[in-house]
Amino acid sequence: MPAVLPPTHSPTVTRRILTLLERQHPDAFTALAFRNAYELLTATMLSAQCTDERVNQVTPMLFERYPTPAALAAASPEELEPQIQSTGFFRSKSRSLVGTARALVEEHGGQVPADLGALVRLPGVGRKTANVVLGHALGVPGLPVDRHVLRVANRLGIARSDNPVVVERQLGAALPKACWIRLSDTLILHGRRICKPRPLCDRCHARDECRYLASGGLIAPARRRVRSHR
Repeated sequence: MPAVLPPTHSPTVTRRILTLLERQHPDAFTALAFRNAYELLTATMLSAQCTDERVNQVTPMLFERYPTPAALAAASPEELEPQIQSTGFFRSKSRSLVGTARALVEEHGGQVPADLGALVRLPGVGRKTANVVLGHALGVPGLPVDRHVLRVANRLGIARSDNPVVVERQLGAALPKACWIRLSDTLILHGRRICKPRPLCDRCHARDECRYLASGGLIAPARRRVRSHR
């Protein structure tokens, strides 16, 4: 296994970069619409390989029909499929959603557990999804790492790996736990708006600290493909 390289920037610089990006994106928050942990868990699972906008179009009717894990657990995957077909990969998502709802009812009293280990044992729930739910709906520190976080963090030099777990640990070590979910939301939004695969460096408020820009754009974005539900 190759050695894990430390981030280019120190925790002090990482915190300074986050402050700059927070000022640039004061509205950073998950774009998924939800009212409770069950709804956010379901919406995040649906967002795999799908836009948040599309998920938000599907979930109102879905949650009207299945307002609780118990209601969804009583459905069959085949019954669910046509209702979520527009989100893509609907057969596997249907199996995962119904399986997760049944696990919540049978193993957790119909509640979404506020524990990373318990969440990732649910069907179709990976670390990224678990951290989204923990940080946004359950008040537990979580640091979701998706493809945007991987790309932006590596370019800036505040992380140095194409492994999401390594990047999560490097970023988490640089900032207090209370900042983790805000950091993730900010990096995701920056990756969508500014630090795209073809970045708009002239619009970046952190460009003076950016390792990618200092290298003349020679820092390749992380190569690993991260499925958005992981």
